[in-house]
Amino acid sequence: MSPADLMDRSSICEKESDALENFFVRPFFLSVTIGIPFCIFKLLFGVTAIRVSSAPPLHLFGWLVILWAGADFLMNAGRAVFDLFRREAPFEYCTISQLGRIFHKPLVFLALDTLLTFTIISLMLWSGWIAILTPLESYLWYAATTLNLISLSLVILFTEIKRAALD
Repeated sequence: MSPADLMDRSSICEKESDALENFFVRPFFLSVTIGIPFCIFKLLFGVTAIRVSSAPPLHLFGWLVILWAGADFLMNAGRAVFDLFRREAPFEYCTISQLGRIFHKPLVFLALDTLLTFTIISLMLWSGWIAILTPLESYLWYAATTLNLISLSLVILFTEIKRAALD
């Protein structure tokens, strides 16, 4: 193989790598594999809080979490649709990140939303509430978890393959 052939091949690999990397940071991918699963976790937490509530404050809290999940779902779905049409969305991925726009720090607030969602996941697991999900709710939980974990694994794998190729 000539040096020119190697350069052409290297250039093709680099373009394919860049295209794949660009896909992983597109709003469609992020919404479908992270944002919408996070909405499912929030929704199921709110539903479960209502189910176990014996006092009005927990019942009200459950409904607030459900409304939060619904708003975030609409925002993530909207971001995905805007991305499919190659348009920049005029809003963030979630309500907390949208609030962060006021302070010009939407990514910091997005990280806060991520922390809250991971706290919700942990509360569902450690409280035992996960065991009272209906079969359909359990499958939604499994699907959200699967999307999150596989997407994270793909991004890490891609990053490491790209790093190894550069070495």
